Amino acid sequence: MKTRNLIYLTAIFSVLFISGCSSGSEYDAFAQCLTDSEAKFYGAFWCPHCQTQKNMFGSSFEHVNYIECSLPDRSDQTEICKEAGIKVYPTWEFADGKRIEGQISLLQLSQLSGCNLAG
Repeated sequence: MKTRNLIYLTAIFSVLFISGCSSGSEYDAFAQCLTDSEAKFYGAFWCPHCQTQKNMFGSSFEHVNYIECSLPDRSDQTEICKEAGIKVYPTWEFADGKRIEGQISLLQLSQLSGCNLAG
């Protein structure tokens, strides 16, 4: 009887663990839509608001068009960010040229980009 209970518990925990691991990709379609719609996310690796913004996407962040603006030693900006006139991190830029400076919610990103948050 104890062995059977152990098998059931192991199976339940395995399902829960696998479910938890796969949930990181829930925003893949949304993140890809942002990129397809030419939305750009300018940020810096050392910026805490940028890290929070990235974390909102979970593993789906790999589909976002992210542009790193900081040089590795933090001494200056990359040329692409200088040319784009980026002054604040994070900055989101959309196809129509509109920019939003600062961290924003995924719902706001959905509204600004026209991308469906549900995928």
